[in-house]
Amino acid sequence: MHEMSLAEGVVRIIEEAAAREGFSRVRVVRLEVGQLAGVEPAALRFCFDAVVRDTLAEGARLEIVPLAGSGWCHDCAREVAIAAHYDACPACGGYRVQATGGLEMRLLDLEVDDPAGEPCCATTKSE
Repeated sequence: MHEMSLAEGVVRIIEEAAAREGFSRVRVVRLEVGQLAGVEPAALRFCFDAVVRDTLAEGARLEIVPLAGSGWCHDCAREVAIAAHYDACPACGGYRVQATGGLEMRLLDLEVDDPAGEPCCATTKSE
């Protein structure tokens, strides 16, 4: 289950951002997860809940923003929507489609409390 290591990576990013920006608690974590990223959202939620225990993100709500899959069809030379790797091109039916979008997972932003415990927002983007 690679979702556990992904969730641990998110916690590391949060801890680094907290050290850099000085916030005391995380309320919301927003992740963008591509349809073709090979990440199971339910498993990621489960793992996230497990790894945030005893951290400044304990109790934080995880919001997963889905990102549609897309690919470049070499047969008809156009960008097309695809739901899975190796899908046929919906325009021409060809199978020479290279995935170009929806492969990523990134931290979009965090809703956090400042050192005084007041809600604020820290935009922490990871590429």
